[in-house]
Amino acid sequence: MSNNSRTAPVFSCEFFPPKSDAGMAKLHAAQKQLQEKMHPAFFSVTFGAGGSTRDRTLDTVNALITNGASSVAPHISCIGSSKADIQVLLDTYMANGINRLVTLRGDIPQQGGAQGDMKHASELVSFIREHTGNHFHIEVAAYPEYHPESASPQSDFDFFVAKVKAGANSAITQYFYNVDAYLRFVDKCESASLNIAVVPGIMPITNFASLTRFSDICGAEIPRWIRKQLEAYQDDSESLRAFGTDVVTELCNQLLDSGAPGLHFYALNQAKATLDIWDQLKTDCA
Repeated sequence: MSNNSRTAPVFSCEFFPPKSDAGMAKLHAAQKQLQEKMHPAFFSVTFGAGGSTRDRTLDTVNALITNGASSVAPHISCIGSSKADIQVLLDTYMANGINRLVTLRGDIPQQGGAQGDMKHASELVSFIREHTGNHFHIEVAAYPEYHPESASPQSDFDFFVAKVKAGANSAITQYFYNVDAYLRFVDKCESASLNIAVVPGIMPITNFASLTRFSDICGAEIPRWIRKQLEAYQDDSESLRAFGTDVVTELCNQLLDSGAPGLHFYALNQAKATLDIWDQLKTDCA
């Protein structure tokens, strides 16, 4: 696996823009806890469907920096945005000292509306490179278990190849609980001569209903043995969290042992679930 060339794993965490002052206060508290224990290389901040959280994403990025984050990577997507909108956003981020972006196609808004000037993430990557050169380290999405809208496994991988060739620096995967899916994806990248770090996205397990609902939507498979045990624990939150922590910690250790270049935690604006995993990681990582 080409990922083995990375000797020091890079750890990062993802947040979403809070909707209230109370939510922002909780986010700041989570940020401080994660920084003190993990020292993440960066925090990423999501971008709503159709650019629906554009302003809140920018406000959250600025708030995290003000609160002491060493590096913040805003998500940016092309669905629902014109090239002019994206250019303004890029200029704003450059002026604010941002040098890393998570670049996505973006979800299509359920209520419909304008799709924007670009339809694919590869077009957005090319646009960013054309207008900002190498200023930004560009992360793109990877789907070891395939994007739910993909026509076929090969077409899904072809979209990923296009993003890499457009100028992506590294990739973050959709979360998964099947190590083999990730290893096969990385091997496929190597076979295609794609020299890019593919960082596993890690989703802590804290709630059965929300995890299964979101996993069904985004195409992330929950192995049957995990799903059945979570279902058995769904009325026992303490046992469910303990089981989830053990399962995800083992997943992380297997990934790091296999040469994964880091881990990207979907923290959901909380620190505890991620830190419970972090505390159980092998001592050479945590």
